[in-house]
Amino acid sequence: MKERFVIIGGDAAGMSAASKARRENPDLQIIVLEKGAWSSYGACGLPYYIKGDIKNIEDLVAITPEKFREERNIDLRLHHEVMKINPDNKSVIAKTNYGEIEITYDKLLISTGARALKPNIEGIDLDGVFTLRDMGSGQRIKEYLEKNSPESALIVGGGYIGMEMAEAFHAYGINSHIVELFPHVLNSFGPEIAEVVENHIQDYTILHLGKYVNTIRKRSHGKLSVQLKDKKVDDYEEYPLTDMVLVAAGIAPEVSLAREAGIKLGQTGAIATDEYGQTSIADIYAAGDCAEVKHTVTGKPSYIPLALTANRNGRAIGSTIGGKITKLASITGTAIVKVFQLEVATTGIVDTEIAGKNGFSPIKITIDSHSRAGYCPRSKPIKISLVADRESKQLLGASMVGEEGVVKRIDIIATALSGKFTVEQLEKLDLAYAPPFSPVWDPVLTAARVLNSKLD
Repeated sequence: MKERFVIIGGDAAGMSAASKARRENPDLQIIVLEKGAWSSYGACGLPYYIKGDIKNIEDLVAITPEKFREERNIDLRLHHEVMKINPDNKSVIAKTNYGEIEITYDKLLISTGARALKPNIEGIDLDGVFTLRDMGSGQRIKEYLEKNSPESALIVGGGYIGMEMAEAFHAYGINSHIVELFPHVLNSFGPEIAEVVENHIQDYTILHLGKYVNTIRKRSHGKLSVQLKDKKVDDYEEYPLTDMVLVAAGIAPEVSLAREAGIKLGQTGAIATDEYGQTSIADIYAAGDCAEVKHTVTGKPSYIPLALTANRNGRAIGSTIGGKITKLASITGTAIVKVFQLEVATTGIVDTEIAGKNGFSPIKITIDSHSRAGYCPRSKPIKISLVADRESKQLLGASMVGEEGVVKRIDIIATALSGKFTVEQLEKLDLAYAPPFSPVWDPVLTAARVLNSKLD
């Protein structure tokens, strides 16, 4: 009998694992159980589909189910929701449109992803209140916008999704408000960078910082009233009526199946694995937004759900299952978000408090520079925060913001972090220069030079 590899979840990690396992072992029986109607899609593109930059939602699908089945010989089963894992007899119970079925496995991958957080808000399940996490939710929001032509929207959360959806709403001519519990939007990027973003988006949306939504109530003509509460003061504020509410309060790893099966969770709340992705129970692996990954800078397990990590580590596990033992890659946490005209990026550890808790003695500097030579037309301001350890002089992380050139420069820092660079090594990099692309002293080199002078 052929060895059977069963995968729970048919998106980034799951389908990468299935595809790689098939390439490594043509004889392996591979079954993927996906509870939804879609597989192998780019959820990160949903705000741009809603905005209208991407015309058809099918364009977000990387590989169709038919191609997986016919060309890769992968038994992909949509509308199959796994309800239980039985490690003792190595089987899973799945609910289908035709009743429950039991499927045995030799190796099992849990790639259940993450769920959208739903804060304890009275009225959060009312009509007109949305979350954005998957293809179905993206379609519902798009259909609501096109059918109802709302004039106003309130966004709960000033993170990646909140920023991207504010831009999408603006494209529809919708007046939006953003409510953020923390002192700043994109709070993890650092206040120096976040303040640039906040000043920029004042022309497009209204911010309510340090506040949270307490209740949502239905009013006449389908309108919603929202009550805000100040985080520090026992004071309520009634927000004017709005047509819709988008809850973008973050995500949490979907670990209920793993927990109920007795699989160990890490301190982050995500599934703990070894360096090959195996969980605390033999022959059960985990990858993607449901699992922890080792952080490049700290060397400790972390939870930073990002698309590349899900794809890469799913692929590594598929390689191992297929017979080519492969270690998981660590994560640096490199991320970038478009906020109207701005590019905003981060990598590594930029929060000095978090750095301190991980045993570092952090020092942080912030510099202002330009994306091109100052005399070049269309040169744009760019701001960079750089963090290092005082004792070892090791680079720890960076955040940056600007209208151009941020993508290139954050990747330089990410590469340096993976190479365990000191600040001095970063400063000595021989980066490309031509006036239309960069000053002689690239902003990254300038930031490194300033930080290095603080370490001397």
